[in-house]
Amino acid sequence: MEQVFLSLGSNVGDRMSNLRQALCYIRKFARIELVSHAYETEPVEVTAQPWFLNVVVALRAENDSSADAPRRLLEQLLASELAMGRQRASAGFIPKGPRVIDLDIVLYGCRVIHTPALIVPHPAMHLRRFVLEPLAEIAPEVQHPILQRSALQMLRALPRDGQLVRRFAALDFVGE
Repeated sequence: MEQVFLSLGSNVGDRMSNLRQALCYIRKFARIELVSHAYETEPVEVTAQPWFLNVVVALRAENDSSADAPRRLLEQLLASELAMGRQRASAGFIPKGPRVIDLDIVLYGCRVIHTPALIVPHPAMHLRRFVLEPLAEIAPEVQHPILQRSALQMLRALPRDGQLVRRFAALDFVGE
């Protein structure tokens, strides 16, 4: 089975509760192995919104190495977002704006995927401190399959005066 890393974020309502609820959805279809601390992060791009809480989760997806497995995982994540109230195309929707939950596939083993619906590794992960801080916490040596750099190396390469990210709290989530 391949190890998969997800980035979870929330900046609407009870952010910690939203992250816990998302983990409950995820464990219905995948085995959660590790969960980082929650990190409080300033918004990127659309900055006039509340700060986010972000975590990175390591999991084992379905026992399936087929080319279709990542797409199925994406569909399950999108269904989980929808069940939690995430609206992507409603009136007043702001891309990169406030959201109750955001679930992204960051890495899927060593696969490189480029389809209209899914790009893995996440195309901006190496630029986002809010992904790299929690990823380096739980898997500092995991390699970016294109850049051939570890999570810790990518984190150390980021400018120190960039996005503000601070460890917030343990997520007190009990997996299976």
